[in-house]
Amino acid sequence: MRKGDPLSEKAYDENPLDLAKRFEDHGIEVVHLVDLEGAEKGSPKNFHVVEAIAGYTDLKIDFTGGISTDGDIAKAYEAGAHYITASSIAVTDPDLFASWVVTYGREKITLGADVTDIVSKEIAFRGWQKKAHKGLVEHVKFFYDRGLKYVKTTDISRDGVLEGPAFDFYADMIKTFPEISVLASGGVRGVDDIQRLNDIGVFAVIFGKAYYEGILKLKDLERFLTKKEA
Repeated sequence: MRKGDPLSEKAYDENPLDLAKRFEDHGIEVVHLVDLEGAEKGSPKNFHVVEAIAGYTDLKIDFTGGISTDGDIAKAYEAGAHYITASSIAVTDPDLFASWVVTYGREKITLGADVTDIVSKEIAFRGWQKKAHKGLVEHVKFFYDRGLKYVKTTDISRDGVLEGPAFDFYADMIKTFPEISVLASGGVRGVDDIQRLNDIGVFAVIFGKAYYEGILKLKDLERFLTKKEA
C-alpha cells in the first residue's frame, strides 16, 4: 500500500515460504511478518503462514497483525513465532499491553507505534485506518516507564513510496528514549538508507517495497549481517 491507503494495495506474486527461504539463504535471521487481514479485523487470521515458515526454516519470526488477547499470543507462539509486535491493543487497552511486557518479557514484546506523519506524530492503528488522537512521545513514554525495550515505528506518509526514511525523526526518537531499541520502517529505498539508519543508531530496519520492486538486493545486506564464528 502507498501511505497506508488500502485502495492502493499492490499484490506481488511471491509465496511467503519461498521468500522466507530466500532470506534465510542470504543470512537473514529474523523476518517481520504482518497479517494485514488480522490488523484490519482486529484478530490474527493467518497463523498458517507462521506455521509454514517456522516449520521449514530456522528463521525467527516477529509476528504482528491484530494481536489483542493473551490467546492470540499463545496461538502465535504455538504456530512458531519468536516475537510479537502489537499496536492497536496498546491504544485501546494500554494496561493490558503493558502487562504483556512483564508477563512475556521485554525481549519478546515490541510496541508498534506508527504515525500518520512526522509533523503531527499522531498514532494510527487498526491497520492504520483509525487515529488515536495521541502523540508518539506521550504514547511511547507510558510503556517506556513500564520497562518497554523495543518500539517499531513507521512514518506512514512515507510507506510504500520509496522516498527515503525520515532520518531526523528516528534520530529524535533515539535521543528522547535512549534506552529503547528503535525499529525503523517506511520509505527505505536501498542499502544506503539502511546504512544511514544504522549510523544513526537504529536497532533494526524493516524493508518491503524496495525489495519487491527489485531495487534492494539481498546480497547488498551482507555488510549488516552478524558474522558467525566457525
